[in-house]
Amino acid sequence: MEKDKKTQIVNEFEVHKGDTGSVEVQVALFTDRISQLTQHMASNPHDYLSQRGLLKLVGRRKRLLAYLSKRNVGRYHNLIGRLGLRK
Repeated sequence: MEKDKKTQIVNEFEVHKGDTGSVEVQVALFTDRISQLTQHMASNPHDYLSQRGLLKLVGRRKRLLAYLSKRNVGRYHNLIGRLGLRK
């Protein structure tokens, strides 16, 4: 991922100034990387190592979203709405 794109995502989803580790930022970065890997898998269907990495990222994002939904439902709904995720 390019540095300027990552910085843009962090600035868009940060909870407070200088925030890089909140659940919202992590999920947004995972979502962007998942979409990149999904496009890669469409053109390279036999790349099984990338497929495994994609599945691991989806699992990590799922766990973070489950954590957020248990801790703060309002932030959870706001985040999935902003990212356009189903649920």
